Amino acid sequence: MGNNYRKYSNDTKIAVLCGGLSSEREVSLRSGNNVLNSLKRLGYKNAQLIDVDKNIANTLINNNIEVAYNALHGKYGEDGCIQGILEILKIPYTGSGVMASSICMNKEYTKRVLSTNKNIPLIKSVFIKKGEDVLEKCKNLNYPLITKPVCEGSSFGMTKVNTEKELLPAYKEAIKYNDDVLVEEFINGFFITVGVLEKDNETFATEILEIRPKNEWYDYEAKYTKGMSDFIVPSTSLTEKASKEIKEISIEAHKTAGCSGVSRIDFMVINDRPYFLEINTSPGMTDTSDLPAQAAVMGITYDDLVLMILNNAGLNR
Repeated sequence: MGNNYRKYSNDTKIAVLCGGLSSEREVSLRSGNNVLNSLKRLGYKNAQLIDVDKNIANTLINNNIEVAYNALHGKYGEDGCIQGILEILKIPYTGSGVMASSICMNKEYTKRVLSTNKNIPLIKSVFIKKGEDVLEKCKNLNYPLITKPVCEGSSFGMTKVNTEKELLPAYKEAIKYNDDVLVEEFINGFFITVGVLEKDNETFATEILEIRPKNEWYDYEAKYTKGMSDFIVPSTSLTEKASKEIKEISIEAHKTAGCSGVSRIDFMVINDRPYFLEINTSPGMTDTSDLPAQAAVMGITYDDLVLMILNNAGLNR
């Protein structure tokens, strides 16, 4: 599934935006360097890496940037902030626009938006704002639970809670990252993720990647340490019917949330039934990231993937 069409000429001044100010900075730097190397291989001689800081607007202007490839993860890069700056500067950029980025960065608001689509199965959960009674809010949930900061990625601040006694310490860990916390019932199934891409005005799902972590669940160490998770793609634990349905649900989630260009949808699965976890609007592009592995089994090389995402820059408004 090669990708030869080029929307932008090889002379285009492309900024690969990475690093940034979030807790996912190190992962983003790895993604950004990989993307830059790919753009160079593709012949984009004026592509450059920009480590995003508070002076990013001036940096973009001073470097006469024409297109931005967003390889940022987490706060300020995946939540609509950098997208807003790029809109003001009228610089086309990859990935989702301001609204979809902002919604999908917030796990609670993502669920609220997706709840309008009855085809997308959601996990029972509660949303806890700062100052609310945690035990009271969670009294109708069934243990074990997962506590997670509402606006955070890469499993930062997430804890599995087996008993009520463990809930408050887990909540305190989550609020180190955000004031608001999402508490979901733990689905004792297996983790899968599906990439969603756009090409020639068509939206399609990648093969389904099943991840079997060596740890109890898919935490930061399991995500970013080689050898700490087994990747099975396509998933061998799903029936053909379930695989087809999950791909369809992934595309619906992408569209319902208003995403553009690229996303990655995560689920937990039990008895062939998927339960939505979250949408990643700026999926990792590191050596151990999910999306490149999903694309590869479809015949989409890393460079094909980068070009496909680049070609969709500017279509997110």
